[in-house]
Amino acid sequence: MSGTAPDRGATSTAHPDRGPALPGPAGPGGEAHAPWSTDPYADALRNGHGPLFLRRTDGWLLPLDVERWCAEADAADLSALRRCEEPVLDIGCGPGRLVAELTARGHRALGIDVSAAAVARTLRTGGSALHRSVFDPLPGEGRWGTVLLIDGNIGIGGDPQGLLLRVADLLAPGGLLIAETATPDIDERVQVRLYDGRPAPEHGCEEDRTGSGGALFPWARLGAPALLRYAQPLGWRTGAQWESDGRAFIALRRSRRVRRPSQSADTANSPAVISSQFPRKTSGDSPLTGS
Repeated sequence: MSGTAPDRGATSTAHPDRGPALPGPAGPGGEAHAPWSTDPYADALRNGHGPLFLRRTDGWLLPLDVERWCAEADAADLSALRRCEEPVLDIGCGPGRLVAELTARGHRALGIDVSAAAVARTLRTGGSALHRSVFDPLPGEGRWGTVLLIDGNIGIGGDPQGLLLRVADLLAPGGLLIAETATPDIDERVQVRLYDGRPAPEHGCEEDRTGSGGALFPWARLGAPALLRYAQPLGWRTGAQWESDGRAFIALRRSRRVRRPSQSADTANSPAVISSQFPRKTSGDSPLTGS
């Protein structure tokens, strides 16, 4: 569940598995060596702090706010959660602060993440989570009330349009997407690596310690104007836009008239998500891998 990083490769390490060829960071996915499923991300989540960065090929670093992700939901988070309509799917949930907060408030919420360490931490905090990519088959497709793309997860996969189309498939007609956007008006697609700032022992020089060879993955960083440019032609309707504690958010509505070939009228009109579709909360560190 990384932060506002430019390009976070589709979850799964990106939500790459089932989308364009992406491998990305926070999010769903179950690839054996996906960037977000290995060090240093897993180490940072276990420790509750960084340093952790996304590093572009030109050396530019984007700090990832691991400490905030591992803390309780803050005022800016709550400004988004108060707008949620049940049931809620948090894509790239990371250590689960948003899912845990929603659950504590009595709401039905599920997180998905490509990092087993993130899913395990979410379960320990009392939330429900699956070790999945957003492009994997998911429970309740076409019936979610709200989908969250917070902490820069709108960048998953480096393909905003593709991600918006996938989210539309997950939401019920008229459903709500709440996304956190970059504060500047930016539309950036880049290739990045995870980087913890330490030299690789075997090389003695600055390299990514991801456990997967420091593979590059696609990521995107979008301001609200850029997100709207992608969303409006796809039929998304603009809802609220707001800022809280220096963070920017936007709410978009899925058109009720949108129909996918695979979606029958019965599916579109069925109840949101039945309780049996949520994973059973378990104890221990083993992430859930099925539903």
